[in-house]
Amino acid sequence: MKALFFDRSQPASGGWLRGAQTGKALAVHAVLLTYTVIALFPILLVLINSLKSRKAIFRDPLGLPSLDTLNLGGFEQVLLRSDFGLYACNSLVVTILAVGLVLLLGAMAAWALTEYRFRGNLLLAFLFAMGIMIPIRLGTVSILNLMVQLHLVNTLTALVLVYIAQGLPLAVYILSEFIRTIPKELKEAARCDGISEYKIFFAVILPLLRPAMATVAVFTMIPIWNDLWFPLILAPGEESRTITLGVQQFVGQYVTDWNAVLSSLTLAIVPVLVLYLIFSRQLIRGLTAGAVK
Repeated sequence: MKALFFDRSQPASGGWLRGAQTGKALAVHAVLLTYTVIALFPILLVLINSLKSRKAIFRDPLGLPSLDTLNLGGFEQVLLRSDFGLYACNSLVVTILAVGLVLLLGAMAAWALTEYRFRGNLLLAFLFAMGIMIPIRLGTVSILNLMVQLHLVNTLTALVLVYIAQGLPLAVYILSEFIRTIPKELKEAARCDGISEYKIFFAVILPLLRPAMATVAVFTMIPIWNDLWFPLILAPGEESRTITLGVQQFVGQYVTDWNAVLSSLTLAIVPVLVLYLIFSRQLIRGLTAGAVK
């Protein structure tokens, strides 16, 4: 009787567990879907209104563009009547240089802090941790004074240096955690073969860091590309403006050309989306690395 009783209750118990797991999965997906809609809604709103006339934007900002409201005048004004190409080039140069140097210097610093023990090791790690906790904008006045003394105001070099300092702490933290997951036997085998420490880093360790470096690149690139604070303070000149600062020329005290503003923002979104699509697989691998042992 006991065996018969348990045999009959087992499917019911298993069905209840499967139902609970399905309900939990649906709840998680519902939360993620809600967050996705909230995150994508402003971007979709910008894309939609960039294709509409000024009157249509204010009459129905949530409506899709139609044959009557379709207007590409904003894109024409941005591309033909402004220096948008120069602003985009400046943003690309600053972003590529800053992200590249953050990845290289961050990987080297993470390797040194995790692999070697030397005097000041803990102090350097603590300083990098403080760099994550304390916003760099708190030192804007000191940074501006330093750039004035170095004669770097209104240059892209000033922005690159600031963004390197801004991105290094997080890069070192993420890459250090990833380096700790690399088996020690791999490094010891390379040393036994007489390979130098530099070659071990560049030929053995660096290729294994690609998923983590893709994650760092995305987290570093987006704040740099979207930043308005430091370009406005350190490089407000016409020849050194970035995209976010260049958009401000369409925003007036009394009149704002919303067609041009939304069109320029749409064009500024495209490079970020392209880079994300290229590195999305590496980004997901970097985020999930270490989650499953």
